[in-house]
Amino acid sequence: MSSTPEGPATPQGIADLAPLRRREQHRAWYWYDWANSAFATTIAGVLFAPYLIEIAEQAAVDDRISVLGLSVAPGALPSFVITASTLLSALALPLIGAMADRTARKKDLLAGFAWSGAAFASLLFFVTGDNWQLGAIAFLIANFLFGASTVVNDSILVLISNEDERDGVSSRGWAFGYAGGGLLLALNFGLVTFNDAIGISTGLAVRISMLSAAVWWAGFTLIPWLRLRNHEPRQVASVEGGLLRQSFGQLGTTLRHLRGYPVTLTFLAAYLFFNDGIQTVIASASTFGVEELGFGTGTVLATYLLVQFVAMFGALGFGRLAERYAAKPVILAGLVLWMGIVTVALVVPDGQIVPFLLLGVAIGIVLGGTQALARSYYSLLIPRGYEAEYFSFYHAMERGTSWFGTLVFGLVYQLTDSYRPAIFALIVFFLVGGLLLLKVDTARGVREAGNTLPAGA
Repeated sequence: MSSTPEGPATPQGIADLAPLRRREQHRAWYWYDWANSAFATTIAGVLFAPYLIEIAEQAAVDDRISVLGLSVAPGALPSFVITASTLLSALALPLIGAMADRTARKKDLLAGFAWSGAAFASLLFFVTGDNWQLGAIAFLIANFLFGASTVVNDSILVLISNEDERDGVSSRGWAFGYAGGGLLLALNFGLVTFNDAIGISTGLAVRISMLSAAVWWAGFTLIPWLRLRNHEPRQVASVEGGLLRQSFGQLGTTLRHLRGYPVTLTFLAAYLFFNDGIQTVIASASTFGVEELGFGTGTVLATYLLVQFVAMFGALGFGRLAERYAAKPVILAGLVLWMGIVTVALVVPDGQIVPFLLLGVAIGIVLGGTQALARSYYSLLIPRGYEAEYFSFYHAMERGTSWFGTLVFGLVYQLTDSYRPAIFALIVFFLVGGLLLLKVDTARGVREAGNTLPAGA
C-alpha cells in the first residue's frame, strides 16, 4: 500500500485510480497559469510601465512629479509602484496564506482574488491625460491581488501532485502560462502595431490591450474554479475561534517554528535575492527597450512575444533537465546565465534589433525554467499542512512583486539617468542568491519537512 495526495492507500488487487485523478487535476490547475499570465505579460511585463511613464511625463514639472511629497522622476515611477505593492504583500500575504491553509474552499479563494485583481486591472483602461495616480493605485492593488491568488494556486500544487511529479507539473504549468500569455500578447501586438489602420490612437490601443488582459484573466479563471476539487485542511495548528482568529494563530505558530526548518529558511533567503533579480528584469525590460535603446512599443511587444514563445520551451526543457540532474543544479546553472544576461545588457547597442532579439531569446531560455523549478523545489521543503502559508512568504518576493530589486533599479536610475547601470546592478542579486542556494542541503530539508525525497534528487 502507498499513500498519495489524493487520500489513503489503495489495497492490493484494486485498480489505483489516484494517478488518473491527479492528472485530471493537473490539467485543471494548468489553466490558472494560462489565465493569470495575461496580467503578467501584457500589463506588468510590457505595457504598464512605459504607459505610466508617458502619463506621468504629461503631469511632470521640471521632469519631476510629486509622490507623497517626494520628488520622483517619471521614469522611476513604475519601479516605486511595484515596490509599494510588494511591501503591502509582505505585510498581508502571510495572513492570507494562513487563512488559505485553514479553509477547504481553496479554489473559491483563488477565484475571488483573481476576479478582484482583474477588476482593478480593468481600471487601467480609464487612465488618460495626466491621471497617473489612478494608474498607480489600480496597478498596485491588482498586482497585490495577483500575488495573493498565486499563493493559493501554488499551495494547490502540493495537494494535487506527489514529490516525484512536482518538477514536471510545475514546469508544464509555467509552459502553459507562457503559451496563454503569448497568444494574447500576439493579438495585442497586432492591435498596437496596426492601430492607425483601424483608426485608433496608440494610447487607446494600449488601453484596450490592458483591458483585454483583465478580461482574459477573469474569464479563464472559470476553468480551474469549476474543475478543481477543494481539499480539507490537513495538520493545521489547533487554534480556537473563527477563521480570522485561527489564521492569526496559525501565522504565529508558523513564525515561532520557522526557525526549526533552517534549510527552508536558507532557500527562502536565496530566493529573496535571485528572484528579486529575475522579477526586476521582467518588470523593467520594456522600459529598458523603449527608454534606453530607443525602440517603439510595437518592437518591444514583438520581442516580448518572442520571449514568451522561447520561455514556453525553456520551462519544458528545464523540467526535463531537472528529471535527469535534479532541480537544484539546474537552477544554479540558470542563475549563471542570468548574470551573463545583465552583463550583456550593459553594452547592448542602441537601436539595433538583432542584439536586442538575441538578448530576448536568452531571457526566454532561463526565465520559465528557473521560476518553475524554484516553485517545485521549494514545495519539497514545506511542512505538510502549511503549504499556502509557506508559499505566502515565498510570494511576498515572487514574480512582479520584488521590492529590493526594483528599489535598487529605481535608485540607480535616479542617480545616473541611465537604465544600463540600473539593470547591471542586478547581477549582485543573482550572485548572492546562487551562493546561498549552494548552501541548501536538499536531502536534509526534505527530511525535516516530513516529505519524500524525489528519485534522483
